Amino acid sequence: MTAAETHEHQPRIVVGVDGSPASQVALQWAVRQAALTGAVVEAVTAWQFPVTYGGFLADAGTDWQTNAHAVQDIAVKEALGDEATALVRRVVEGHSAGVLLEAAVGAELLVVGSRGHGGFTGMLLGSVSENVVAHAPCAVVVLRTPARDEPVDSRA
Repeated sequence: MTAAETHEHQPRIVVGVDGSPASQVALQWAVRQAALTGAVVEAVTAWQFPVTYGGFLADAGTDWQTNAHAVQDIAVKEALGDEATALVRRVVEGHSAGVLLEAAVGAELLVVGSRGHGGFTGMLLGSVSENVVAHAPCAVVVLRTPARDEPVDSRA
């Protein structure tokens, strides 16, 4: 029996994990929300082969799926430490937005980080967060990473 089957009848919170600071904030928030609601957290990492140049795959010797698993492992460990054991974890080939939208089918909530860069552009959503907000089959929470000079509120 897989971890996903074990939690089959619990509400799910899907969270996008790409190793960025914003995705770590999203993962931490999702775990706190799950503790309040009794939901299971499903950490989803998307990967895809890089764009080819002139018909040749750049860095063809790289195992992209293994790299994606490693990125997720490191991100989960850094964000959650010992709390990471309660997660359902998935690494899926495909574009980030599409993978997250598919994973969110039947979920209570989809949580993603925003990759805003401060100033005017900091008010804009990243392309993945904008896409999932527009098309998700469930409620969406988009969390931003605090600026360097901004205090971090652990209750966020």
